[in-house]
Amino acid sequence: MSQTKNNIKIMIPEEQLWENLNISNDFMFAKVMRNPELCKEMLERLLDIQIDHIEYPEEQKVIDISKDSKSVRLDVYLKDEKGTVYNIEIQTTNKKNLPKRTRYYAGMIDLNAIEKGADYTELPQSFVIFICTFDAFGKGLWRYTFENRCKEDNTLLLKDGTAKIFFNTTGIKGNISEDTKNILKFIENNTTEDDFTEKLAQEVQKIKKNKEWQVEYMTLLMREREKYKEGVAEGEIKGIVETYEDLGFSFQETVNRIAEKFGFSVQQSEEEVHKYWV
Repeated sequence: MSQTKNNIKIMIPEEQLWENLNISNDFMFAKVMRNPELCKEMLERLLDIQIDHIEYPEEQKVIDISKDSKSVRLDVYLKDEKGTVYNIEIQTTNKKNLPKRTRYYAGMIDLNAIEKGADYTELPQSFVIFICTFDAFGKGLWRYTFENRCKEDNTLLLKDGTAKIFFNTTGIKGNISEDTKNILKFIENNTTEDDFTEKLAQEVQKIKKNKEWQVEYMTLLMREREKYKEGVAEGEIKGIVETYEDLGFSFQETVNRIAEKFGFSVQQSEEEVHKYWV
């Protein structure tokens, strides 16, 4: 599927079309996790724990500590009956920055959780969980769990109440339950191997029938594509301006050619050329 604007074609890969989405898409995953029964069972199976109930503070948790700081949007942010905070994210692209992203997410969760003047002991237990469709650390493990540990005595845990967990849907080794493996395999190849993954698959199909969510998804997708398009166009304009200038074209000749190529008005074209004209 493609859409065209300002002479730049925006291609939408087949797997990103609404009707082709599966649970490995972050939008779809977040919507599936809005089902409290499925989300609760997902956490119990992944972490091998028992939870009485969960609650969602917000639809999508946006933590914005100050106007000058970098905000973070957490797709799946929830608490259990003990106040433990869980942030779960699907990661499909290895941008090599996941360890520091988990550090940032955990720090933002802490800043959001504790009120000014409160004691540090009030900080909740927190889990930042990334389910990756790739092996983030290259060791072949299904699961990588990181907790702060003493370097000089690795039996000594800091016990600061934080854990960062990376699941690998392409894993081949490690001691995890069959329930957890089934979830990871379902995310990886969309095959159901037990009752729970069948429930997840049914929820995905149910969500696809929701026209409101379809519109929401397509709107977000097109905004992302527009940002990408704008970046491509900006890079292309910069290259053209520099080339024309090297070839001895005048400023106005360059403005006219940019306007013609990208469908800009003369004023728009002048503004763009000014950015790169030396």
